[in-house]
Amino acid sequence: MNTMLNGKLNINSFFVRACLLLMLFSGLASAQLKTSESEVGLGWSNNSVNTVVFRNKALTTFKNIQFTAYYNPEGKMVLAKRKLNSKKWEVVVTPFSGNVKDAHNDISIAVDSKGFLHVSWDHHDTRLRYARSTKPFSLELGAEQAMTGTDEAKVTYPEFHNLPDGKLLFCYRSGASGRGNMIMKSYEVHTQQWSVLQNKLIDGENQRSAYWQMCVNEKGIYLSWVWRESWDVSTNHDICYAFSADGGKTWQKSSGEKYNLPITKASAEIAWEIPQNSSLINQTAMTTDAEGNPFIATYWNNDGIPQYKVVCLKNGKWNLINTDFHKNSFSLGGGGTKRIPISRPKIVVDKSMLYLLFRDEERANKITLAYTNSNQVNWQVEDISSESVGQWEPNFDNELWMAKKQLHIFSQNVSQNDGEGLAKVAPQPVQVLELNKLPLIRKK
Repeated sequence: MNTMLNGKLNINSFFVRACLLLMLFSGLASAQLKTSESEVGLGWSNNSVNTVVFRNKALTTFKNIQFTAYYNPEGKMVLAKRKLNSKKWEVVVTPFSGNVKDAHNDISIAVDSKGFLHVSWDHHDTRLRYARSTKPFSLELGAEQAMTGTDEAKVTYPEFHNLPDGKLLFCYRSGASGRGNMIMKSYEVHTQQWSVLQNKLIDGENQRSAYWQMCVNEKGIYLSWVWRESWDVSTNHDICYAFSADGGKTWQKSSGEKYNLPITKASAEIAWEIPQNSSLINQTAMTTDAEGNPFIATYWNNDGIPQYKVVCLKNGKWNLINTDFHKNSFSLGGGGTKRIPISRPKIVVDKSMLYLLFRDEERANKITLAYTNSNQVNWQVEDISSESVGQWEPNFDNELWMAKKQLHIFSQNVSQNDGEGLAKVAPQPVQVLELNKLPLIRKK
């Protein structure tokens, strides 16, 4: 009897220790994805205009001050800033509004090396709308103004990029879907003047247009895009690539061969061939590793099921990294902003780790992080938000990531009906989700 009792006590003790160890290791694992949230204010959420992936940038940090922008429930453009690690945001409702009923009409922001905030908003084949702050670190904007006055009548997909030398780049499509060109302008902080850097970097030849994303590091500017032959998303095809080592003046292929500008379909380097009708999504996401090798993320069909994929350059050769964690089939076709089961991804690389940030209906539309190490064999997938974010797409603070390897994510629960439709939902809070320590997969 006593022996049996002691045996039970020993077994129970074993299970207690095992449970404690399990709790300990579970705690260590979850601590890797420990997040905190900071609420900025209520935003328009009847479509995805505040969270489209091509905003670049929704969040940016300069000298420990983080800035953001969004449309409020009345369609007014709101600017906000805070000190890093503070939950208190200074919020200003600007006098400017946007056509929030069209999810293309996003807001892009940047802070130049003198601390002036630059804002561009409300575009879909419409005139340029641009303003900058009246003084450094201020949320008060001056009047709307032109940049150079040329090619500014039909603007779509505006985006700012900070260059290492302190200059700003501003890129956009001039022209309509299926027949547009890529324009690039440069801002000199000392003169506070914009100039045309490329009046037609990528030429659609009035037959097609390029849907691109860029990234910048100390080595130069990296550009990737997909071609679209018409307004119909099903005509997307191929991933193309270009690189500039001199601030956007000249461009070359991965082989070092110099492009004769403008780049056209015939001259573009194809990093990965993808035929039309492959459910290839618009735009690409880009990053580089420490050696300056580009990584390009998007998704397209794999045996009928769209999967996230990464095309990367290593030792002069383009390689494909597959994933397999989306399970259900869907097909892309038609025009307008689509309601799609998965978001377009964002990508970051840190040493031996590769991370994809996305949203998937199969995971209850939560913000999700997938990651793998340099072996690139097995992906781990973890949700980093506790609630659904609807039709959200990822946008994070690139400057903070580059400086401190902290991932601060612009977050809002938004809806998106197919083809520019509007949902009837209550305004949802705009938040910044902070992930200050990314998970690791250690080599065995």
